[in-house]
Amino acid sequence: MFKKILIANRGEIACRVIATARKMGIKTVAVYSEADKDARHVELADEAVLLGPAPSRESYLVADKIIAACKATGAEALHPGYGFLSENEDFARRCEEEGIAFIGPKHYSIAAMGDKIASKKLANEAKVSTIPGWNDAIESPERAVEIARDIGYPVMIKASAGGGGKGLRVAFNDKEAFDGFASCRNEARNSFGDDRVFIEKFVEQPRHIEIQVLGDSHGNVVYLHERECSIQRRHQKVIEEAPSPFISDATRKAMGEQAVALAKAVKYQSAGTVEFVVGKNQDFYFLEMNTRLQVEHPVTECITGLDLVEQMIRVAAGEKLGFTQDQIPRQGWAIECRINAEDPFRNFLPSTGRLVKYQPPAADLVQGSETLQGAAYEAGRFGGVRVDTGVYEGGEIPMFYDSMIAKLIVHGRDRDDAIAKMRAALNGFVIRGISSNIPFQAALLAHPKFVTGDFNTGFIAEHYAQGFDAADVPHDDPLFLVALAAFVRRKARERAAGISGQLPGHGVEHGSALVVVQLGADGQNVYHDVQLGDFDAAHGTMNVTVGGRVYAIRSTTKLGEILMTGSVNGQPFSAQVERGSAKRPLAMRIAHNGTALEALVLQTRAAELHKLMPYKAPPDTSKMLLSPMPGLLVQVPVAVGQKVQAGERLAVIEAMKMENILVATQDCVVKEIRATVGESLSVDQQIIIFE
Repeated sequence: MFKKILIANRGEIACRVIATARKMGIKTVAVYSEADKDARHVELADEAVLLGPAPSRESYLVADKIIAACKATGAEALHPGYGFLSENEDFARRCEEEGIAFIGPKHYSIAAMGDKIASKKLANEAKVSTIPGWNDAIESPERAVEIARDIGYPVMIKASAGGGGKGLRVAFNDKEAFDGFASCRNEARNSFGDDRVFIEKFVEQPRHIEIQVLGDSHGNVVYLHERECSIQRRHQKVIEEAPSPFISDATRKAMGEQAVALAKAVKYQSAGTVEFVVGKNQDFYFLEMNTRLQVEHPVTECITGLDLVEQMIRVAAGEKLGFTQDQIPRQGWAIECRINAEDPFRNFLPSTGRLVKYQPPAADLVQGSETLQGAAYEAGRFGGVRVDTGVYEGGEIPMFYDSMIAKLIVHGRDRDDAIAKMRAALNGFVIRGISSNIPFQAALLAHPKFVTGDFNTGFIAEHYAQGFDAADVPHDDPLFLVALAAFVRRKARERAAGISGQLPGHGVEHGSALVVVQLGADGQNVYHDVQLGDFDAAHGTMNVTVGGRVYAIRSTTKLGEILMTGSVNGQPFSAQVERGSAKRPLAMRIAHNGTALEALVLQTRAAELHKLMPYKAPPDTSKMLLSPMPGLLVQVPVAVGQKVQAGERLAVIEAMKMENILVATQDCVVKEIRATVGESLSVDQQIIIFE
């Protein structure tokens, strides 16, 4: 077995590999860019080597620097993680030539299956069912339109070396095919250094289901069941689960056997994933093979009890698989939510900056669960709550890499149990300083069609076509949030009343009646009359009556703590409570099950006066182009005095490896340009002023 391995990656996957290596008694070497000098994976590893500047093309994508780091530290093996150089045939070959064990497949397997065009040709030769399409590189957008017409719209335009949603577009007409081809080539060239693009038929209402395979150097290959990955936004996975709620045992077996046959055809060694698109009648087609560890591998680990990173290391060291196909269990149900640094209420734009508060959910938030946090390699335990992450409180989310903060995984007895546990875990995940997609994840988990398993890859596009709004997360009992606000306010008043030294007749008092002012947009507030029972400070209990309903709330959470736990009418809850925001510094904010309530809790007379207060409208920004996110301004294709039509490009901002194009919403004339190309923008910074 290896004594020391180097992890040629960053973030949560680097931390994940380090956790397994530590369990196996293997020393680890981290590599890092200047932007990651204080990153968690650097701290966890036994050694760390600086690669270079922040951009990945100058650090994590430079093979020579990584090979040199292996030699300098004496690392015998290298784990590439996912992304970056993990599916680079030349890098894998170079490791082999330099005598460094590559903890992944051999270079010839990557060459055969990592290239999407080559892999589809190989699958056709092996008589594997594939999607109709044009599998050779396409040289121009005009040719792309011709091919798309021949195949028949809709079509999927894909970069041959793509992955993670990069270099992929769906086109429903000639214009979309023409524009999509150019965008795919540009993204592929920038992200992967390979601008080849191909086209295939887009299967409507498809399921995205993948089979995890594992092979060794002795000719053994097994499949570790399937993962359901159909909940996607812009072709990037949002929620993954294992097993799939859709396919039958017969389909599962057929897909698994086909995946194994394909892996054996290329003498596959290590962990890999064969992806299929599955139709409504459970007919399935080979899509591609990812010759690496997948982001969503934890759900497979939960239901099988196997540590995939450990298996990859053992295979790379020449060991045989320690089990056969019929010895692989399938226990319970696992769900993973990707927690990303993005603002769902601003069209999911990237959100970078400092993690002022970072508190992952504890196991006791989920009844009967055990925590796997801090032991990412441990799996297969019912009720487990697991957090795989590469960040920490006070750390920075840089603009140079992907947006993932953490992966939140739960393991339940069945799918309903897993969904309930995930909703509770999301309630207990505290992130401040940047925005996250937790409210969106909560909305997805509560959606009736997700709960019943009735969805496909178009689910988010269909149900959130106009973006995501707070109204998309209706609470099943909104008055509970009102009652909770009153409870917290009364608790604060109770504490204030107990402060010594108050002047007689002028001390803090608390009555039995309050008004919770639910603050709405444009001054549309709702006033809730609330009656309070006696407060038992020793046990943290009080009855709150609102809207004719009584809420018996019990909580001993200290004032000032964001995460509040307790019970209401005998049922446990966890919610997030805090005072003040940038726009409403005096308001109280209650968040629960993806819904947020902003409210003022007032005495009756104060509420009467509040109703008389005039509404102050926000400043008019209709003649400004504001940066919707932090990022790098890479292009301003307009000039002062230029007439711009609705739909034309105004600016291009780059953040987290994605280009974000800002377009004019109406015809206008450019009066002033206030930002320069190459400038790092902050949220709401002025870019252009219009006449």
